[in-house]
Amino acid sequence: MESAMTTSSGGGGGCGGGHVLLLAFPEAHGHVNPILQFGRRLAYHGLRPTLVTTRYVLSTMPPPTGPFRVAAISDGFDSGGMGACPDVREYARRLAAVGSETLEALFRSEAAAGRPVRVLVYDPHLPWARRVAHARGVPAAAFFSQPCAVDVIYGEVWTGRVGLPVIDGSESSLRGLLSVELGPDAVPSFVKAPESYPSFLKSVVGQFEGLEDADDVLVNSFQELEPKEADYLASTWSFKTIGPTVPSFYMDDDRFPQNKAYGFNHSDDTSPCMAWLDNQPPCSVVYASYGTVADLNRTQLEELGSGFCNSGKPFLWVMRSCDEHKVSEELHDKCKERGLIVSWCPQLDVLSHKATGIEQNTCLLNTPPLHHKI
Repeated sequence: MESAMTTSSGGGGGCGGGHVLLLAFPEAHGHVNPILQFGRRLAYHGLRPTLVTTRYVLSTMPPPTGPFRVAAISDGFDSGGMGACPDVREYARRLAAVGSETLEALFRSEAAAGRPVRVLVYDPHLPWARRVAHARGVPAAAFFSQPCAVDVIYGEVWTGRVGLPVIDGSESSLRGLLSVELGPDAVPSFVKAPESYPSFLKSVVGQFEGLEDADDVLVNSFQELEPKEADYLASTWSFKTIGPTVPSFYMDDDRFPQNKAYGFNHSDDTSPCMAWLDNQPPCSVVYASYGTVADLNRTQLEELGSGFCNSGKPFLWVMRSCDEHKVSEELHDKCKERGLIVSWCPQLDVLSHKATGIEQNTCLLNTPPLHHKI
């Protein structure tokens, strides 16, 4: 049987309050960072948060600073993580099987160490985690990292109230639920064209699978930003807004004066990226990052790169290291003339930088500077 692993991080936080496990989708920073910020607030209120991630993640990144303990489960790919599995569906299957086993072991080891888990806060992409918690009599709260408007669309598709594909006219059933006018080009592309990325569509819509069994449902947004959407989700799915999950330093919140970092850092070497931005004109840079899970093929990457180069604007493009081989040497050289390609960047600092003007991102409203600016 696979075993769980725990490690401590400075701070310990919580001073003896209830023990809360926080489980986000591994390697996806748009999911990990919001739940980590939520955990910092729980610690402030006297609870004891433990961030749960995979062994691979812990082996490649420094743990967050206090008030956290960090625990590891296995996704079945301890040496290479998600990048070691070329098939997203197979990764999800392995994560569910091995993750369930090692999460169960973690519950047992924490109880044996005198730290019984009182609540599990889990990413709804991982519904198996709720089942593991409930099997041990532990309440489980789903944590949606994306904003309410996106959740409304996914939820309506899940229930069948909005059919697929969403094409001209069929999106009209969403208009009464959203605060913005929604045209056919404004919905997620995999809802408009389900065949374009079926595994991702299944994953995002499947967040609502068994959601009625969750003891609570939390969402990374706030009432003032999305009043209509928040009210609808509250009445339909019992959603509770807990956002924005922004470092308190950026919110003028003196309760957490040292809370400046957003979450895990892939790299401590941020100077090339930030130094490059320092040399760009204000509001001129196109920042592009397509997330951890999106699997862009060679043609799509070439089209994106050509578009950035032909835009006439400087650009900062975050490209996964496992995708670099898909881009031709010719395009790489062309990109160097106007832009910068990196495998990771400190997103909060980049989006807050005066040179950044436009963002292309898979999780726009997971992004703390946007919440801060709003």
